[in-house]
Amino acid sequence: MRSRFARYTAGAVVSGAAALAVAPAAMAQPQFQLVHQRFAAPPTTAQCETQIGIACYNGPQFEHAYGTDQLYSKGITGAGQTIVIVDSFGSPSIQQDLATYDQQNGLPAPPSFKVIAPEGPIPAYSSTDNTMGGWMVETSLDVEMAHAMAPGANILLVETPVAETVGVTGFPQMMKAEEYVVNHHLGNVITQSFAAAEQTFAKPAQIQALRYAYRDAAAHGVTVLGSSGDQGPTSAEADGDLFPFEVVNWPASDPLVTGVGGTQLHLDANGNRIAPDNVWNDQALFGSAAAGSGGLSTVFGRPSYQDSVASVVGGARGVPDISASAAVDGGANVYISTINTPQGITAPGWYVIGGTSEASPLTAGVISLADQVAGHGLGQINPALYKMGDGAGSGITDITAGNNAVSFTNSNGVTYSLPGFSAGPGYDLASGLGTENAPQFVFQLAALAGK
Repeated sequence: MRSRFARYTAGAVVSGAAALAVAPAAMAQPQFQLVHQRFAAPPTTAQCETQIGIACYNGPQFEHAYGTDQLYSKGITGAGQTIVIVDSFGSPSIQQDLATYDQQNGLPAPPSFKVIAPEGPIPAYSSTDNTMGGWMVETSLDVEMAHAMAPGANILLVETPVAETVGVTGFPQMMKAEEYVVNHHLGNVITQSFAAAEQTFAKPAQIQALRYAYRDAAAHGVTVLGSSGDQGPTSAEADGDLFPFEVVNWPASDPLVTGVGGTQLHLDANGNRIAPDNVWNDQALFGSAAAGSGGLSTVFGRPSYQDSVASVVGGARGVPDISASAAVDGGANVYISTINTPQGITAPGWYVIGGTSEASPLTAGVISLADQVAGHGLGQINPALYKMGDGAGSGITDITAGNNAVSFTNSNGVTYSLPGFSAGPGYDLASGLGTENAPQFVFQLAALAGK
């Protein structure tokens, strides 16, 4: 019998350590973890703790935890900005899903919510297609989390017509779609909740050939975010197994992208912290690798903005740069109305979801607030982030507890344990610089980015 704690990875639904389906090729994976428990109405934290043994949070709790609610009263809501969300296939019910999410969370509709498919028509949705179902869940998560953080920002959902088989299809269409967005000035921040291990590409040149969209974004003042991944210090191989050694995911590892890792929030019913954030690690919950990804790139050398943390990253690009909520124990209540039986969505309702696919759109929402304060797109924000660091009064709160160590059993029957990385004072490969404290972060980023 399938556990209700199941994770989506590489086109497969995994319950505990047992893969129920294996994708035929490594894929750019939606980085989310889904609990197979439906709620008819958005559950309270207490209800989740009682009924499924984990915490869950609604929009206002995230707003208060990150302090964005303090900015709304000042008119800083993301007004005049557009958050761009890129997903394969999208969701046929995303408009109504967001409307229901907004109604239940007391949020206004975004001023504009558009869906475009610049790379061609989207195939008809199939409720029995596991891959389409994964992207459908991903789309609802992305849109609802971005809007929760920046309720005054426009939303632009960019759908692409094919799933990724590393570097062959998928990524090229995603990069062309992002180039289209940049060249047509359609938004100032792009969030990407997908990832593939650098080692799944045939050679580094394959990655280099796909970077043109990020160069274009940097040249036009567009910020690009990428989820770091959901398997701790490893990720999926081409056959669906996990690499038995440390790897990092692209595009989060790209120096032109802000890699967003995962944390666990501990909140009361009003969104007040009852304990400090720690690195997201739900290994015990899933019985398999489920933790925020981080580590050292084997493709990219250390960018100059990481010179200040050379003692941690050495000569390599280190990931992540910053982190936000991603834990399933402390997951987001997301409304989904499109049925997909392989994903466990058997009826419209509220589902608890975590993963760094949550962290990236949450962070995109906060950045759009900074864009509003600055009056323009901030472009490549990583140099500014490393200037901000974690000093007194900083907009970045250091994460000093937790690790992303994982254990897993591959199809060869061998169990592997990877120690991963631990959080500590300052920058680390488990949480990056830390997590955003919006009331300070927004103004500091607006002042520093681009300088």
